[in-house]
Amino acid sequence: MFKKIAAAAALVVASSSAFAQQMPQWYAGVDASSTKIEGADREGGGGVFIGYNLSPNFAIEAGWHRLAEADLYYWDLDARAKAKFDQTDVSLIGTLPLSNGFGVYGRLGYNHLKIKASASAGNVRVSQSDSEDKVLYGAGLSYTFNPQIVGRLEVQKPHSDITKVAVGVGFNF
Repeated sequence: MFKKIAAAAALVVASSSAFAQQMPQWYAGVDASSTKIEGADREGGGGVFIGYNLSPNFAIEAGWHRLAEADLYYWDLDARAKAKFDQTDVSLIGTLPLSNGFGVYGRLGYNHLKIKASASAGNVRVSQSDSEDKVLYGAGLSYTFNPQIVGRLEVQKPHSDITKVAVGVGFNF
């Protein structure tokens, strides 16, 4: 009797590890975004991300994103101003699979926001940069096209004054 139970247990363990190996562990992707910073116009941006699936429902993800970039030139003053707003983040993602390849997910993590600005007029040039660390949260909808390609649409709040909407594609490997 003990041999039968041990054999059955070994089969269960072997089959569960075979299923676990079928799930892609690593993924990477790109996204395009539209960012609204309070008091400014909506700006386009983009980024890259890489993640590791801990299970079918949880992943750890890191990314870099250009939230906004502005380049202004004032002809009458012969003055130029540039600003770049970047985000580096690490998040835990929880996914709830739905039917027909769809899923919903939530994100909770940490992000480092950095702004670089410079201005010049004639021979005078001024540069300034600042950064801030904040909690990042968001929610999204994913669609699995095939086991290697996943599309996603997400809304993020990297800061209380910033809302980012991103469309991306991830590649499992």
